[in-house]
Amino acid sequence: MNEIEGKVAFVTGGSRGIGAASVRALAAHGADVVFTYRDNADAAADVVEQVKALGQRALAMRVDAVDGDAVVAAVDETVAAFGRLDILVNNAAVFRLGPIEELGATALDETLAANVRAPYLASRAAARHLGAGGRIITIGSNVATRTIFPGFTLYTLGKAAVVGMTKGLARDLGPRGITVNVIQPGPTDTDLNPADGPNADGIRANTALGRFATPDDIAATVVHLAGASGRYITGTTIDVDGGFNI
Repeated sequence: MNEIEGKVAFVTGGSRGIGAASVRALAAHGADVVFTYRDNADAAADVVEQVKALGQRALAMRVDAVDGDAVVAAVDETVAAFGRLDILVNNAAVFRLGPIEELGATALDETLAANVRAPYLASRAAARHLGAGGRIITIGSNVATRTIFPGFTLYTLGKAAVVGMTKGLARDLGPRGITVNVIQPGPTDTDLNPADGPNADGIRANTALGRFATPDDIAATVVHLAGASGRYITGTTIDVDGGFNI
């Protein structure tokens, strides 16, 4: 029996990249999965079919991560549709880079809405449904710990905030047997940061392993934290960054 067989997971931003890999990995280990997507309905439908091919139930919901209230509604709809909730993966985020002179209040508000407010509200909503053994996992970034490139101020701000949120939630929810953790990926080969992109060689050179992660590398840690092997890990950050931050 798989460690998470029979459980229900909710993943934000699950139609591509790390989110889609996490949806597939959770399903491969026995979970039914509900996930959100913003724009690409065809990609979301493909992920749903991939989950069903693994013998699990899947449901995709069109939700913009900037709209925290819609994310909360999606959490509640997950429970209504599948009868329970065991695992929350806060993955959806906006990736706004550039000099601080070019990123004003609008960019700040968008970043905080998607990268901080929505994960907080989703976690709060999930906590109403999670029982003992419940999991909250947030996909952060290793730049929250070490930012070596310019232009990351807003993104780093948001990802650092969820580290603090995680520590607080771990204390609040620990007595109920719920664990709360952050995974901090390093360079990962996605459409937002491709391994063959114009800056990839410089990024790759800063890793100890000399390569980008695949989304599956990050999803493997999601499954580890979601399963029984993660039961005594809480309130912490786990770098999955190929040695970027050593």
